[in-house]
Amino acid sequence: MGQQPIVIDPAGRDVPGEAGRLRERGPAARVELPGGITAWAVSDHGVLKRLLADPRVSRDPRQHWPAWQRGEHRGTWIEAWVGPVNMLTSYGPEHRRLRKLMSPAFTARRTEAMRPRVEHLTGELLDALARTPPGEPVDLRAAYAFPLPMRVVCELFGVPEESRAELSDLVERIMNTGATPEEATRTMADVERTFSALIERKRNEPGDDLASALVSTRDEDGDRLTEPELLATLLLLLSAGHETTVNLIGNAVHALLTHPEQLRKVRTGEVTWADVVEETLRWAPSVAYMPLRYAVEDIELEGRGGVTIRKGDPILAAFAAAGRDPLQHGPAAAGFDPARPGPEHLSFGHGVHFCLGAPLARMEALTALPALFDRFPDLRLAVAPADIEHVGSFVANGHSTLPVLLSAAPGGPG
Repeated sequence: MGQQPIVIDPAGRDVPGEAGRLRERGPAARVELPGGITAWAVSDHGVLKRLLADPRVSRDPRQHWPAWQRGEHRGTWIEAWVGPVNMLTSYGPEHRRLRKLMSPAFTARRTEAMRPRVEHLTGELLDALARTPPGEPVDLRAAYAFPLPMRVVCELFGVPEESRAELSDLVERIMNTGATPEEATRTMADVERTFSALIERKRNEPGDDLASALVSTRDEDGDRLTEPELLATLLLLLSAGHETTVNLIGNAVHALLTHPEQLRKVRTGEVTWADVVEETLRWAPSVAYMPLRYAVEDIELEGRGGVTIRKGDPILAAFAAAGRDPLQHGPAAAGFDPARPGPEHLSFGHGVHFCLGAPLARMEALTALPALFDRFPDLRLAVAPADIEHVGSFVANGHSTLPVLLSAAPGGPG
């Protein structure tokens, strides 16, 4: 307890190194987040898994975070993550109510029904990539990993074409954990304006899409989402459904291009694309840290150090650190190995807050990755791995750009 908190880099420039420093301090370490927020970052896989399912851990700042109750941290980067009232920021009966209202929108049938459209959109993007002049670098994030999930989620929610660029910009701004108070305030105002307009449109012109379904849905008792809950739920689903899949696709491509032996194993069938996706989720999860949870009462953690998280203390789920925990994944936990037996990970959460959109994210990645490498078998990075910058966020875990060459040489395949 006498140690100074580890200051988390708002730009996430060295997620693996930072994760290692956290693990050195035991299963949970005191950290300082942007804006002077102090929290417990839990990096031990086993401890984190238990906490994610522990009823003594809440996600509702209105009930269980004293600083938020006192009116602190309003108008800062954290407000986009803890301020909106949706199932991500609810606890107990209220969480069960909101999840019950949302679950029908994420049935296996609806996800499977999207597969042909995902395949079609993937083909369109690959055709556009194939028109790149031979030998010319292309940013695979901007041209493939980013637009595919954005188009899928916009079609799924019936976002009109003219609103998609604005929505894309909003998602990027929310992920900027280094935003100034002025930028954060402006972002939240734009969120309310944009999503209120979408809700009004779906109320007046409902369609066969998830936004329309959420606007009109009622359970058997007649309960429905309130207007603030509806806005916050659409914000959650559209942003989470996009950014996490962007990073999953980009991180998987980056991992394979920097581990040619693993790419060879995929191509020869020694490992499957499903293995690649799950190992990517473990090794480079799309979300490095998830803010925030709160202790409902004092919680003593198992493991070295004798840590007790006090009632009201914020908790940061350190998914990137837990994903490389050698106590869970062995001494080679830092390596990328899709053949790893049983690579259990927590990247979609665990317990009552397990991600409803996990099947859709997996389906998109399992469509996009093999199609890309089949179309461009000589795909390779256009710059040194050290020159690829992390996206400017400690929450989102991905690359701001992913420059690649599609063919072996000018005039070659692709």
